[in-house]
Amino acid sequence: MTEPLKRRIGLGLLTAYGVGVMVGAGIYVLVGAVVAEAGTLAPFSFLLAGLIAAPTALSYAEFSSRLPEAAGEAAFVGQGLSSPRLAIFVGLSVVLAGTISAGAVLRGGAGYFAAATGISPDIAILAMGIALTAVAVLGVLESFALVAVFTAIEIAGLALVIWAGFGAEVTQDWSTAAPAITALAHPAVLTGVSFGAVLAFFAFIGFEDIVNMAEEVRHPTRVMPRAIMLSLAITSVVYALVCWAAVRAVPLQDLAQSQSPLTLVWQVTQGGNAHFLSGIAVFAALNGVLAQIVMASRVLFGLGRRTATLHVFRQTHHRFGTPVRATVLIGGAVVAAAYLVPLSQLAEMTSTTLLAVFILVNLALILQKRRAPEASFRVPMLVPVVGLLLSLGAFSTAIAGML
Repeated sequence: MTEPLKRRIGLGLLTAYGVGVMVGAGIYVLVGAVVAEAGTLAPFSFLLAGLIAAPTALSYAEFSSRLPEAAGEAAFVGQGLSSPRLAIFVGLSVVLAGTISAGAVLRGGAGYFAAATGISPDIAILAMGIALTAVAVLGVLESFALVAVFTAIEIAGLALVIWAGFGAEVTQDWSTAAPAITALAHPAVLTGVSFGAVLAFFAFIGFEDIVNMAEEVRHPTRVMPRAIMLSLAITSVVYALVCWAAVRAVPLQDLAQSQSPLTLVWQVTQGGNAHFLSGIAVFAALNGVLAQIVMASRVLFGLGRRTATLHVFRQTHHRFGTPVRATVLIGGAVVAAAYLVPLSQLAEMTSTTLLAVFILVNLALILQKRRAPEASFRVPMLVPVVGLLLSLGAFSTAIAGML
């Protein structure tokens, strides 16, 4: 049955969704990886990643006011670059990146859950995947309400880590930090910070998912830009504080080698086993998986408008108001990815794919602003130009790091 999606989401829940996608399981492991690349300057890597994301987030904000549609990136690229085929390719790329990353996060979350309960990870993957898909089918309001609860739990856990890190005695020799900062222009130092930023950028992925919820948001042209910028700002502050607290409290070598750096912060500063952080990591994983299932299914729903091949996904349930076929397909693909896709180099692969999409979106907005400068929410032309250049630079760095 082809019906519009139900507009049930306001600014609060949409912002919570954006924060929940970004403040996911990634931050629980990425701090150590970024420290391994950038050392004492790891906070600068997170800052650089946020700066790379900010102009593109503003570009997304303007485009979301121009074209408040599901499959937002596909709509942006299709109109801006006047290429329906490229629009479909971009949409499918977003679906693939979201599905694979959700599968890997589900796999990691199931591992934490299995360790805490003794249940087989394979059973946990299947049970959690089915449960989250069912929630996504039941309704967008129900899904977003659960995402908001999971997000609150995640933020509470990160707040405890920040408190522990800043409440402990300083373990770093910060006399080495000042020379390192002054040496930022040195190629070797800048390369380390840049590679760290590419990894850290993975933790900022999520603001772009907001645009794909446009057809279920009340007053989308006003709410969407606000939600994008609020979620990015909140996440940037949280990440900066978490990384600073970790680098402040734990020796760099220990952080770089740890598979659970935030747990290590708690253990070093407070003692104990920090099992509660493992439990929070499960909620973070569940949050990320649910958010990606909801997002990817809306992209498929939006693409169904653009090509007859995918029109079968352009259908909603008469009672739930959700794209059931698309949701079930994405849920099944996420479970399959959790069983089959290796976790190695996931951050680089996903970041590289989305950086390519960011390049196209910024370029599309530049062309669209030249053709039709008026919009309900506008940013200066300099914003997409800077976003394009930063995304190109980050994309080149990511490719170099993968070779």
